[in-house]
Amino acid sequence: MEVKLHAARTLVGRLRGAAAVRDAGATAAAVAELRRASKDDPDVRAPLADAGAVPFLASQLTAPSTSAAAEDAAAALLNISLSAREQLMSSPGILDALARAIRAEDYEAAHHAAAVVASLLCVDAYRPIVGAKRALLSALVSLLLPSNARGTRATKDALKALFGVALYPLNRATLVELGVVRALFGLVMTDGRTGIVEDATAVVAQVAGCAESLDAFAAVSGVRILADLVEPGGAATGRARENAAAALLNLVMAGGERAVAEVLDVGGAEEAVRELAEDGEASPRGKAKAEALLRALEEGAAGARRRHEHRFADFLNGLVVSDPYFSSPSPASASTHDDASRVTLG
Repeated sequence: MEVKLHAARTLVGRLRGAAAVRDAGATAAAVAELRRASKDDPDVRAPLADAGAVPFLASQLTAPSTSAAAEDAAAALLNISLSAREQLMSSPGILDALARAIRAEDYEAAHHAAAVVASLLCVDAYRPIVGAKRALLSALVSLLLPSNARGTRATKDALKALFGVALYPLNRATLVELGVVRALFGLVMTDGRTGIVEDATAVVAQVAGCAESLDAFAAVSGVRILADLVEPGGAATGRARENAAAALLNLVMAGGERAVAEVLDVGGAEEAVRELAEDGEASPRGKAKAEALLRALEEGAAGARRRHEHRFADFLNGLVVSDPYFSSPSPASASTHDDASRVTLG
């Protein structure tokens, strides 16, 4: 291991020296060499981080250098992240640098930077930290927009990172505020690239698990779109169909009675979910999500009926108290009534 650490220190020393004299060509060459080493030799990745490579690589993401240097730096950081996530995450300014790289015009650097974020999010403890960086989340969402199309790889890496972010429940409301719901459904409705709809609906299912998502879904007819995907043949793949059912389930669990009503208001939605639950060719996951959704819809509808009945009973009780027509007779009127009854009966 000492040999690896020596090799890592040598590589980082070259990068440090080139950066110190502001030699752009030598810096780019050192970054490229570091990228190759981190790709070809997994055992040198952690030593590179220990030798201080991360801050120098992060500085290249936003430095006025060639796009090749930025791409190589982002790729090297991705390689290092596979073996040294803690060292990477503890480097000051790394998340801000990744956000700027994602926003930059260089496609390769952007998609590698998004992949670095996705790699970091494999660690549960990092999800709230990343979620607190609104600029980074906004940059990831921007990769999904048609106006910022960066290619399939960048979109997939952004979706993978956003999925990791959304796994932490408290991050979901922030993603909704940043417009992720509209961006995701835009992909679901218009993107024909392989795997994009599956990945997009997986993120939708996670984001649906917060109360704030209900209004955002309503603004893009999200419940209708998801119900259509659940229908047999409505989704391109079984995985997308399962994800759509999972999204509706999470929406109902987070949105309560209102969400239940919105799902039931979509014609054919309940029947589509039932068909998925009874589909012998569906995966166990898909069937389980559909069965749970059916129970949630039935319980939600029953609860709404009971609350309606209670409210109606309370309304009638209120009339009894406030309306003289329903009020108990006074003693005098009761006596008169009894006398009249006796006369009639006599």
